[in-house]
Amino acid sequence: MAKKNNSLTSLALQKFKKNFWGVFSLLIIISIGLLSIGAYIVAPDHSENANQMHLSIHSKTPGFAVDMLTIPSGITSNQNWWSKQFFGEHNTSTEIPISAYRVEQDVLHYTAYASDGLMGEQKEIALSRFPNSDYKSFISHRTFRFGTDKYGRDYLSRILIGSRISFFIGFVAVFISLFVGLIMGSLAGYYGGKIDALIMWIINITWSIPTLLLVIAITLALGKGFWQVFIAVGLTMWVEVARVVRGQMISAKEMQYVTAARALGYNDYRIITKHILPNIFGPLIVISAANFAAAILIESGLSFLGIGAQPPMASWGAMIKDHYNYIILGKPYLALIPGFCIMLLVMAFMLVGNALRDALDVKT
Repeated sequence: MAKKNNSLTSLALQKFKKNFWGVFSLLIIISIGLLSIGAYIVAPDHSENANQMHLSIHSKTPGFAVDMLTIPSGITSNQNWWSKQFFGEHNTSTEIPISAYRVEQDVLHYTAYASDGLMGEQKEIALSRFPNSDYKSFISHRTFRFGTDKYGRDYLSRILIGSRISFFIGFVAVFISLFVGLIMGSLAGYYGGKIDALIMWIINITWSIPTLLLVIAITLALGKGFWQVFIAVGLTMWVEVARVVRGQMISAKEMQYVTAARALGYNDYRIITKHILPNIFGPLIVISAANFAAAILIESGLSFLGIGAQPPMASWGAMIKDHYNYIILGKPYLALIPGFCIMLLVMAFMLVGNALRDALDVKT
């Protein structure tokens, strides 16, 4: 007979699989993660930060379509394939939305697109500007699935590329908070005494400062930028991890397996890392899932305040900041789409955290 695996890990995994919303939320997180990694592969606008502006077609509704003329610059880019797929193309060509065009005597005459029924500017360009005079391959019919923002950039591309910041800040912030929190909480809980008093004093001081205010202070000290925000958010979230680890460590260090490890002559480092921490890892998984959601919300708030990711870098929080006034100007989707994306990702992490809490509950 085949031996049935009844380990605690397999039992927790089986229980997690039975939680529909937990599994569904995990699939959403995985899907968003894959989309964020391959954002430039999926996004219609392959330029760096999806920053190709067309002011003549700004704030267009989802599904808007227009003919796009691409005028090559003649400059050869030395960018490799890896850089293009993960960081976007250094676009040197000029894209112009057009409403009509014709060819006369080796000259391409075109009418630039104009909104509100106005007549666009008439321009012309020699066919020799195009390789082999093949101008047709440089005119394409472009559809903007999510419309365009107030600068005429493809909104779907900005949403996809903006997911990178919101998604990866969770991983970086949780990694930093776990690294600092595990060290501080383990030292405080295992050794106690003056070490515990000192670390708890630091935790209480840090805890008493509002999170957003502390993040703003750290960000201003480190400077505005992409990685500075990641570090700042991570350095403000370690206190929760440290408090949980300290409490679990205080109760676990009195258990019989710890006493047996001491009797065998194991040093404190081995007892903490090999015996105690693996047994208190369940609550850490749950608090890490909650910290993921908190980090996404904090970064969105910082971007909304203009302290987070700096333009032209795409960020869901910054997109809400740029378009929140459009809610009362008849185009609320410009703010609602990134807001819904933030809500979806935060809710997914919270539901996964709740599912993990139920699956790892030893009482059930």
